[in-house]
Amino acid sequence: MRIAAADPRAPDVVALLEAHLALMRATSPPGHVHALDLDGLARPDITFLAARDDDVLLGVGALRELDAAHGEVKSMHVAEAARGRGIARALLDELIGLARARGYEAVSLETGTMAVFAPARTLYERNGFRPCPPFGDYTVNPYSTCMRLEL
Repeated sequence: MRIAAADPRAPDVVALLEAHLALMRATSPPGHVHALDLDGLARPDITFLAARDDDVLLGVGALRELDAAHGEVKSMHVAEAARGRGIARALLDELIGLARARGYEAVSLETGTMAVFAPARTLYERNGFRPCPPFGDYTVNPYSTCMRLEL
């Protein structure tokens, strides 16, 4: 498996991101879907990564720079056929490594509270993320939980 910077507008990436957005819309109420669309992922403050096995896209993740000391994990998603193989962990490790290399003091994220998000919350907790108050534009609500990793 290889993880590298990628274009969120590549055809296979677009298909995976459309599946990600469809899942987010199906599991989160309107106004509580915080996944970025293609334009959001192509912004200059976003570093977008893709995990591939040869030419097969396995998963994606992004790191958004909130400020010079703080990053945000965005749009983590692993293709359904590739789940259970450690791809999300590898992507998260790469994003955290990138944050450290940039000199960030912390990395935060927002994820859902519903059962479908339990594997993501477990992954983040196992990697040192802890619940934190909402940051940025996030709010206290029953559908979101924010987490933070001090670096």
